[in-house]
Amino acid sequence: MARNHYYFASDFHLGVPSYDSSRERERRLVRWLDHIKTDAHSVFLMGDVFDFWFEYRTVVPKGYIRLFGKLAELSDAGVQLYIFKGNHDMWMFDYFEKELGAKLISDELLLELGGKRFFLHHGDGLGDGDRGYKFLKRIFRSRFCQWLFARLHPNFGVGIANYWSQKSRLAGNRKQAALQVDFEEKWLKGYYESLHRAFGKVDYLVMGHRHFPIELRVKDLTYVNLGEWVNFSSYAVFDGESLQLKHFESEAP
Repeated sequence: MARNHYYFASDFHLGVPSYDSSRERERRLVRWLDHIKTDAHSVFLMGDVFDFWFEYRTVVPKGYIRLFGKLAELSDAGVQLYIFKGNHDMWMFDYFEKELGAKLISDELLLELGGKRFFLHHGDGLGDGDRGYKFLKRIFRSRFCQWLFARLHPNFGVGIANYWSQKSRLAGNRKQAALQVDFEEKWLKGYYESLHRAFGKVDYLVMGHRHFPIELRVKDLTYVNLGEWVNFSSYAVFDGESLQLKHFESEAP
């Protein structure tokens, strides 16, 4: 079978809200990767793969071995992996590049597939407003901040992060459907012009971060939010002609 499909998924938040639920989500993710492996040209994991991640120079968070094994299998079979830094796992460095041959994306990725221009981003900090978060993002991505955190013993540093992870806002996403659609429409109309000015014509804007799977269109732009995998197990696939939002072992909201 020809490898001519491009797959996009985001916000698995592995590690929360409990060990058992995270393990089941990891198994579902592995089943999805196994499901798409025969026709996948590229797989884009677009941020917040983990609810927390920090790479010490010689230590990475334990666990997730099933996911890593499946990603290594895909990479060895010739599938190109792209891993985006999210707001929960921005402290990725070179581990996935060295071990999996993945391309690590820190911010946006603009590329052309099948004659269509794609703007890909985790989604955090896009558009106007949210200045407080944008300021914090610059701090957390600074080398000095990363150097300081690396001075903490892993048991202490990861322990602090895991404590805050338990305050996840993912559980109530299905209850916010109507409000989320209205918010996304207003945000997209405001963001369209700035995206066009900065990058020219874009056919598809694909991102995660907002946690609700949705497809909207403004003028000549199609916007797809990939949703998350605690409630929706949603993803998108581009077959060279069109981009479709789908759900794996789950019903659409």
